[in-house]
Amino acid sequence: MATLLRKIGLIRLHDRDTEDPKHHQGSLKGTKGNQKNNNIKHCNTSNSESNILSTPEIKTKKLDQSSKDKATGKDKQGKDMKEKQQVGGGKASSTSLPPLAPHRQHCTQVRTRRLMKELQEIRRLGDNFITVELADDNLFDWNVKLHQVDKDSALWQDMKETNTEFILLNVSFPDNFPFSPPFMRVLSPRLENGYVLDGGAICMELLTPRGWSSAYTVEAVMRQFAASLVKGQGRICRKAGKSKKAFSRKEAEATFKSLVKTHEKYGWVSPPVSDG
Repeated sequence: MATLLRKIGLIRLHDRDTEDPKHHQGSLKGTKGNQKNNNIKHCNTSNSESNILSTPEIKTKKLDQSSKDKATGKDKQGKDMKEKQQVGGGKASSTSLPPLAPHRQHCTQVRTRRLMKELQEIRRLGDNFITVELADDNLFDWNVKLHQVDKDSALWQDMKETNTEFILLNVSFPDNFPFSPPFMRVLSPRLENGYVLDGGAICMELLTPRGWSSAYTVEAVMRQFAASLVKGQGRICRKAGKSKKAFSRKEAEATFKSLVKTHEKYGWVSPPVSDG
């Protein structure tokens, strides 16, 4: 019996020693294969999970969210564009308004008050030196009648002989009067010399921006003009045909501009009021 058991033990030991190594490797491969299959199954489950996340409902939600983001972006752009347009519109409206409008309005008020005051003062004069009529009821355009010059002058004798009661002048006041001089010209009669030029323009420095002062009144200017007529030996034109030719404003303005340029180059000579 003992010998039988020993034989059986020896047979088992022999079987282990004679076991096929390939069979052992196959078993190892089997275990590895099972691990790979398990890994593949795990990856498949992760893919299935990703497939679950990409269901149509989720896709629609993503599309809705992206469309909302785009809409908000468009709204922001639209608001930015509106703000720029409003800013640009504000600038355009500010530039379209005349910046000098308040200044012009103030100058018009100053001119009106000044001329109204001068009209009242001229009407108070008791010597009948000048009289004023508004041209077409325009406060800024006067027709001034000069009734008197030096009675010892040749011009005064001409006025008596021709039954000329006055020398008529037109005085127009610019927008910025009294800070700029008025434009003054002779209308009738037609005069020669006496610093009266073509078109009835008057050669006087105080009628230019350089010689003008806002303190000058219309009465003072007319007295200076009367003195200039006498100093320059002004006479009433009695030549046939020429005496009937009227002065024109256009010609007077052109002549005045030309004489101002000439005198600015060579200087001015004005007669004193005492010579009148």
